[in-house]
Amino acid sequence: MHISEGILPAQLCISGYGFTSLITWYSLRQVNRLPNPQASIPKASLLTAAFFVASSIHIPIPPASVHLVLNGLLGTVLGYYAFPAILIGLIFQAIMFGHGGLTTLGVNALIMGVPALLAFQIFQLRHVLGNGIKENFSIAIFGFISGAVAIGVSTLIFFTLIITNLPFGFDNSLQQQAMYGLIFSHIPLMGIEGIITAMVLGFLRRVRPELLPS
Repeated sequence: MHISEGILPAQLCISGYGFTSLITWYSLRQVNRLPNPQASIPKASLLTAAFFVASSIHIPIPPASVHLVLNGLLGTVLGYYAFPAILIGLIFQAIMFGHGGLTTLGVNALIMGVPALLAFQIFQLRHVLGNGIKENFSIAIFGFISGAVAIGVSTLIFFTLIITNLPFGFDNSLQQQAMYGLIFSHIPLMGIEGIITAMVLGFLRRVRPELLPS
């Protein structure tokens, strides 16, 4: 899910940094509007660490091996904290693990951070669409949808950028077939991430409901 250096043109990498800066500014502005913005910093730090480690957990799904992302989980629990948290996690992943790169950092932040914010908005719909449903079922249903949609949107953005920016000299038809195979490999990951998100949110509701966004 990380785009490495040398694949995307320079103008796209620069645009990625520009949009990432704007979204980071907007997210922090929304965070500062909270009654106590500092209260969620420990929670954000913990989930940033989980996001950082998740990329090392690989799941073999033929014809490829995929890894957890957990951006949907970060979005549902952290809200607008999620985007800067993912950005920080990506910086450490690029420096320590070599996942992605510093030139593509902005693009990678958009690939994983924007779907996290979308997941937050989807999870908040439970207050409107979940009326009449028991709270535990509502959290499980919307948590699953949020986690699955986040990884699905990230996958769609990732492969769209890769397929439309294949370097010259590659066999485009062969590369596209390989990319489509990888896309299908990520479909089961949507279900896995949805289940993980729903389970974690259900657990938090039972033991620490104050950690869930209002």
